[in-house]
Amino acid sequence: MLVTELEQTQVSEKMEKNPGDYVKTIEAGASPTQVPETKIYKRRWLVLIIFVLYSASNSMQWIQYSIITNIVMHYYNVTSFLVNMTSMIYMITYIPLIFPASYLLDKFGLRYAVIFGALGTALGSWIKVFSVATDRFWITFLGQSLVAVSQTFILSVPARLAAVWFGPDQVSSACSIGVFGNQLGIAIGFLFPPMLVPNNDNVCIIEKGLRLMFYIVAAFTTVVLILILIFFKSEPPLPPSPAQAVQKRENKENGEKFSRSIKRLLTNVGYLLLLLSYGINVGIFYAISTLLNQIVLQYFPGHEQDAGRIGLTIVCAGMLGSVVCGVVLDKTHKFKETTIGVYVFSFLGMIIFTFTLDSGGIYVIYITAGILGFFMTGYLPVGFELAAELTYPEPEGTAAGLLNAVVQLFGIAFTTLYGYLFEIWGDFWANIALCVTLALGTLLTTIIPNNLRRQNAKA
Repeated sequence: MLVTELEQTQVSEKMEKNPGDYVKTIEAGASPTQVPETKIYKRRWLVLIIFVLYSASNSMQWIQYSIITNIVMHYYNVTSFLVNMTSMIYMITYIPLIFPASYLLDKFGLRYAVIFGALGTALGSWIKVFSVATDRFWITFLGQSLVAVSQTFILSVPARLAAVWFGPDQVSSACSIGVFGNQLGIAIGFLFPPMLVPNNDNVCIIEKGLRLMFYIVAAFTTVVLILILIFFKSEPPLPPSPAQAVQKRENKENGEKFSRSIKRLLTNVGYLLLLLSYGINVGIFYAISTLLNQIVLQYFPGHEQDAGRIGLTIVCAGMLGSVVCGVVLDKTHKFKETTIGVYVFSFLGMIIFTFTLDSGGIYVIYITAGILGFFMTGYLPVGFELAAELTYPEPEGTAAGLLNAVVQLFGIAFTTLYGYLFEIWGDFWANIALCVTLALGTLLTTIIPNNLRRQNAKA
């Protein structure tokens, strides 16, 4: 029987309003051969582990220059602004490129999107190997830019990978583990550059450290690329959950355009509120991470390695927070309540961090930064999962991609503003400005409608 475009649109609208009823209607009225068949495969864990390594190989390069800002400035004879740009380029390139990247993800599947990203990451890493000379900052920035472009094929993947490979009782935990890969890379980026590249007046010693760092990163990204080419698959033969089965069938039958999906997302009030609140939280995290070296050295000159370790503390605490939040979501399915709770504690953590920087002991910064990181970084998978709930049955990669595009925009704005306020007002009032903004983000989070469409589809 032929189905007109008008009828397809009406079905889509009904499914948007109450996908749970739509699933029940299919299952109640279908013959046994039409009932969606589902299966969970053991291979899902291999795919997830490879993705974690892939994500880490890219994100470890985001902060590798900024965390040793003073050393890079001395070696390449450039300003702090240019060094900060090596991390901001991740945000700048993401905004215009996320739409074609999301289209490719929906069009060709996870495998090809991940291969594109891994190729770019490896190639950019090898370009940086040839930038070890005091007059080659432009080469190192070129390599960093290519790695940054490749990030567009990473940040949108965790929610999509979790939905495609994992069952309903593991999807939130899988998403949090996927985000864990990004945080693991950032942790490595905070820890190892200060250890590998010493602060020394002798340029030859700095050069030796940079060369070693670039070779290690290039080798690691190459190994990850090989693993992806051999083992990484787009999706299992059968979907892991009824919700995923219905989503897959609906997308196949309707053949809807990517632009229509974007239009529906941009008219979803709950999702728009999440875009703003999520962008504020993660954008502020980006700003603090980018300027962490300068913040720490202002109070503790010569403590470059401590700056790296404090960044590591933030991210490691955040990795723990991500896993804990993922388990909580899978056990309770309280998506909005968990989001509000984590956001409130992120706000409180920022206040504590602000008022303890000048306490006199660097160990205090370790503790307060850890508290801040647990909640602020732990918020990442929570936001992804709430977005998937609010926007079902839209593709998870598209919703997550748009979410990350807004994050990069906010990250650029907050990093620039934070650096400016840091220069003219000092760190205290710059941090106060971030606290006020987080308070606004908390308010926005509380008014997000608790419309859990994906949960309704599982009912």
